[in-house]
Amino acid sequence: MVAAVEPQAPVGKSQATLQTAPSAAHNPMAGYISGTVLDVNGDIVPGATVVLEGPAPTDRRTVVVKDKGFFEFDNLKPGAAYHITVSAKSFINWISPAFVLTPGQYLYLTDIRLKIEGGQTTVTVYSSYEQIATEQVRIEEQQRVFGIIPNFFVVYDVNPVPLTVKLKFKLTMKVATDPMTIIGVGVLAGIDQAGNIPNFVQGAKGYGQRFGATAADGFSDILIGGAILPSLLHQDPRYFYKGTGTKKYRTMYALAHPFICKGDNGHWQPNYSSLGGDLASAALSNTYYPSSNRGLGLIFKTFSIDCGERLVSSLMQEFVLHRLTPKAKK
Repeated sequence: MVAAVEPQAPVGKSQATLQTAPSAAHNPMAGYISGTVLDVNGDIVPGATVVLEGPAPTDRRTVVVKDKGFFEFDNLKPGAAYHITVSAKSFINWISPAFVLTPGQYLYLTDIRLKIEGGQTTVTVYSSYEQIATEQVRIEEQQRVFGIIPNFFVVYDVNPVPLTVKLKFKLTMKVATDPMTIIGVGVLAGIDQAGNIPNFVQGAKGYGQRFGATAADGFSDILIGGAILPSLLHQDPRYFYKGTGTKKYRTMYALAHPFICKGDNGHWQPNYSSLGGDLASAALSNTYYPSSNRGLGLIFKTFSIDCGERLVSSLMQEFVLHRLTPKAKK
């Protein structure tokens, strides 16, 4: 449940979200606090000063955020009460509520929005992973290449949380029913019509058949590989944008995505969902393609094409599409 909290702080607070993420493995007892400083428009505020204060004067720490607006305080004492103050020139100070860290807790503050002097809001605390995941999906649903083409199945958030079953289906249906997806189906059907594949008739009837077959191919693939199998196998169907490291490392990372995915437990594992979705969709196409196009050859040909498309898509996500997606926020 989302609760509005009014901490004991000066007038002029901005809005923030407190997120509890998985604990850091290398020091299970120490606590961590991090976040990203933004303005009310969602733009990074470089040069903002972030002050951490605890119960003792020696707990006070200060950092100045750089171009990416990210900050982190590590090796914090569990059981101690801390609060954060964020300030920047021409903005109202943002002050967090007091919070007490448990051993190994990683507290991530998202949506720290600094307001230009003259406004006041409350602090919103998200109390569960489901609420955090819902907010992350809401942001992902705004991601469009050139502001038009859906780019919902990629994660730019540096601290993502697993999707619930409901959110996996919601994200899948959002893509499948998007107007641009339907337009894309129409374009592909026209290309198939020109190439006379599959072996339907020509004319309006043939175009309708190809449109239906293309739509069924895409819908079955994304539904099975993006929602059904990920829900059953507890896997995440999204691409997790890396954005850092050498080009060779990022290339290998992208090429591995069709075959390796992140599980809901946060561990990397074989991508049975994606591969299974491609294979199941290819098998289902045998039920509505012309008899001359059916058989094992069609299944494995379609499966191979789908895998190839995923390889290209992953490379595009890692090196190109994030630059063309205005709403992409890392």
